[in-house]
Amino acid sequence: MNEFYSLKFLDFFRPLFRLFQIDYETMRKILQIKLTMDQRRIPTIFASNMSKNKEKGNQYLKSLLVYALYGLVIIPFVSLGDNYIFLVSIIFGIAMFILMTSMISDFSTVLLDVRDKTILNTKPVHTRTINAAKIVHVMIYMALLTGAFIGIPSAFILGVQGIAFFLLFIVAILLLLMFIMTLTALVYIFILQFFSGEKLKDIINYVQILLSVGIIIGYQIVVRSFEFVDLNFVYEFSWWHLFIPPIWFGAPFELLLNGNHSGPIILLSVLALIGPLLSIMLYYKLMPSFERNLQKLMENNGSNKKKRLLLNTIWEKLICTSKEEKQFFRFASIMLARERDFKLRVYPSLGIAFVFPFIFLFNFISTGSFSELQQSNMHLTMYFCNVMIGIVVFMLRFSGKYKGAWIFQTSPIQTQSLVYSATLKAVLAKLYVPLFLLLSIIYIGIFSVRIVPDLAVMLVTGILHTLISYRIMTHNKYPFSEPFETGQQGGESMKTFLLLIVVGFFFFGHFLAMKFTFGVLIYLVILLAITFFTWKWIFKKTVE
Repeated sequence: MNEFYSLKFLDFFRPLFRLFQIDYETMRKILQIKLTMDQRRIPTIFASNMSKNKEKGNQYLKSLLVYALYGLVIIPFVSLGDNYIFLVSIIFGIAMFILMTSMISDFSTVLLDVRDKTILNTKPVHTRTINAAKIVHVMIYMALLTGAFIGIPSAFILGVQGIAFFLLFIVAILLLLMFIMTLTALVYIFILQFFSGEKLKDIINYVQILLSVGIIIGYQIVVRSFEFVDLNFVYEFSWWHLFIPPIWFGAPFELLLNGNHSGPIILLSVLALIGPLLSIMLYYKLMPSFERNLQKLMENNGSNKKKRLLLNTIWEKLICTSKEEKQFFRFASIMLARERDFKLRVYPSLGIAFVFPFIFLFNFISTGSFSELQQSNMHLTMYFCNVMIGIVVFMLRFSGKYKGAWIFQTSPIQTQSLVYSATLKAVLAKLYVPLFLLLSIIYIGIFSVRIVPDLAVMLVTGILHTLISYRIMTHNKYPFSEPFETGQQGGESMKTFLLLIVVGFFFFGHFLAMKFTFGVLIYLVILLAITFFTWKWIFKKTVE
């Protein structure tokens, strides 16, 4: 078995583990096995670029180069002057986004892993040792990721801001890392306390998605905590800043390096220290309960699906044209609702598609008035809702249960094109249309009913964009028939970029149509005709 450098480094802290009554030798052996098995695991950042013939070696270590490139984003903020609370808050906002999304995507499965319970729980191993092995396992990889992410920026910080700023930055990053790990675990502890079985797994999935979207929204909140006055960013404390962790970590720099001893700065600085430490203490106290409740993940309780089935039946009758298509529509709807790996990869893009239009509206209001917004053409920002279509359609090829795709080859399918036709209709009915309708209701409330023809155009362009995405990304592929590891091979990334250009093309055509009398209505009729005949033409061909 491999002898890892991280374990050799961990040996220096052997007395510390024994101080907490942890069987270090047993914990080390568990970690050695886990790290060996990790060589087979593909990190999320590489999952979309792995071929079916998986490469040898620890793919996570190879992915650190990508995180090192991400770290270059921080460098421009290092030299923003001596307004430390501003530049550090921005830097830590970016760091928190990168580290927490990585924690959610790659390491939630480690925190929630119950597979080793059937082995370790039958052995004379104390739960304290098992829990320590779990948290150290995550810490090893998060430390490597953080080191890769801040390595190059730290060199710039040392050269530009000096040794004092550099040392304080390293300490703050360590506190941020501890806070991120324990915060994620505490969220799962809270959920595990109240839910069980399949419902719990769904909720955990949605929490991961909400965290990803919430962190993106946090960018906007951090930036809006500062005002731009006379070419300088001015910070004014508000009570809600107490709930924004990146500002916590910016306050100690302002306190210690700029000598700002105001009450709010001192309070925020205390939170930067106390927040991570309290979260660690709380996690340690709740850890036994957390491990007991993890047993719920092994349960498989049924749930009431009558309402969902009724809604599916209504959609089937409205948009499916044959009995065979209705069957595939029902199958695709179930997969979209129950495939957790699919939801974890796709639903964040749905959340972002919902949030981004409002971000642009808020940016407009910050420089204008609400009445000016109502009279403007900012309702066209709803085109950002269509950006996610290409991603969703592309991901339809993949599934965590892809080995069951043999059913397509053995089933007496009379019209093979109906498989994907029904699947695309399920995507539109279950994902796109509900999101679009919710946005439309809000936008009508803001801009009035005058935008209804424009909304109709956007809806039709969304359907047409779905067809274009299918033709470009997944043509001649069965849905849910490939592992996620085979995603985005070759020129798939370029195809995704081209689909973004398609959205821009529709936006530009819509904008031009608005310049003419009845132009929007004429544009709508043209789009309806094109969409109708394109659907008929594409699905005349069969899936190979």
